[in-house]
Amino acid sequence: MKDNKKVVLIGTGMVGMSMAYSLMNTGGIDELVLIDLDEEKAKGEVMDLNHGLPYNMSKMKIKAGKYQDCKDADIVVICAGANQKEGQSRLDLVKVNVKIIKEIAQQIKHSGFDGIVIVASNPVDVLSYTVYKVMGINKSRVIGTGTLLDTARMRYLLSEYLNVSSDDIEAYILGEHGDSSFISWMNTYVGCKTLVEYIEEKNLDMEDLNDIYNDVKNAAYEIIERKKATFYGIGISLNKLIQSIFNNDNKILCVSAYLDGEYNHSDIYMGVPCVICREGIREIIQLPLNGVDQGKFDESYEILRKTRREIKKDLE
Repeated sequence: MKDNKKVVLIGTGMVGMSMAYSLMNTGGIDELVLIDLDEEKAKGEVMDLNHGLPYNMSKMKIKAGKYQDCKDADIVVICAGANQKEGQSRLDLVKVNVKIIKEIAQQIKHSGFDGIVIVASNPVDVLSYTVYKVMGINKSRVIGTGTLLDTARMRYLLSEYLNVSSDDIEAYILGEHGDSSFISWMNTYVGCKTLVEYIEEKNLDMEDLNDIYNDVKNAAYEIIERKKATFYGIGISLNKLIQSIFNNDNKILCVSAYLDGEYNHSDIYMGVPCVICREGIREIIQLPLNGVDQGKFDESYEILRKTRREIKKDLE
């Protein structure tokens, strides 16, 4: 990876621009290029961001561009596609967004791009698989946001419930970024103690944890009902993922990764904890799952596999 840290954002909707605004405030990159089908919107977003630079510590260069700008980029982030509407599941988006993302992936590939692709568009697991197949690059260099935000939501809510810093809570939402996701309670920790041990010690109700998980699972639907879209949380999550790549800090993040035998499944993108480094995904962390958790993982896999079969012709 070269000295100049360059990120290309494709899709200047609220998710993409929340990421861009977050990046501008934290710094850590040198150049940000915005690409959108609506070129005037991309230019307007660039103007708006640039006007804040005099009051910002970041010295990054921000400009509107075209797909040829991907050629020398380190990271391309895909946030384009149709948005999830009220009452609509992420998987309902699949048909329209596969066609959009396939075309985008082809244009990135044709630019000569040789970096890491991050996919944030939904349904993210299916679309990450689409990008991987279309571009034909190493599986470690196509990363979906997957359950990255779901995991942050769980850590936040557990932190509030237990009155313990979220920094000291290890919890991972696994599987599809959607309704079949689940949390493995046996792999959830508060400091050096398992969550189950901590709950028993504090004489708390395990049923409260199930309510917290349901709040995590339904969070996107509730936010969409109230404000029509979710974007701040995922924008900050994208920033975290990008910083982890550039910093090469080997951070474990729960993202959508290509499985090749891990968790007893292959040829699929699903949310699992991964070690993130400068080359993308260094390794997938395989958590020990009991029979119940493995059954939930298998169910999530089957849902995604069925969806993938439905789009098989679109990938050809």
